[in-house]
Amino acid sequence: VQLQASGGGLVQTGGSLRLSCAASGPTLNSYGVAWFRQAPGKEREGLIVRRSSGQTWYSDSAKGRFTVSRDNAENTVYLQMNNLKDDDTAVYYCAAGFPIFSTRWDWQAYRYWGQGTQVTVSS
Repeated sequence: VQLQASGGGLVQTGGSLRLSCAASGPTLNSYGVAWFRQAPGKEREGLIVRRSSGQTWYSDSAKGRFTVSRDNAENTVYLQMNNLKDDDTAVYYCAAGFPIFSTRWDWQAYRYWGQGTQVTVSS
């Protein structure tokens, strides 16, 4: 499966942004899908993991502000981000694969990656 992430940009503190991860090839329904981000000088951080069953986990950074949704017809997964903070500035990636439960937050457990989209939050 090939993933194409988009929707990043410059947004004011407190604003919202929706990122898209469009897949070509096999349906994303067959994969575990995750959103990660990486800020300069920091390790890649897992935000949301969604299994093919629909079971979803949120990291502490994402809880209460970020949500994931899926459009099966478009074979696309979305990351809705609300109440954005300056610390949310990073490159955001979508990923797909078959991580086991214990490795679901480990970026190395995902085989397929989108190219990343820059999100910059500034007051």
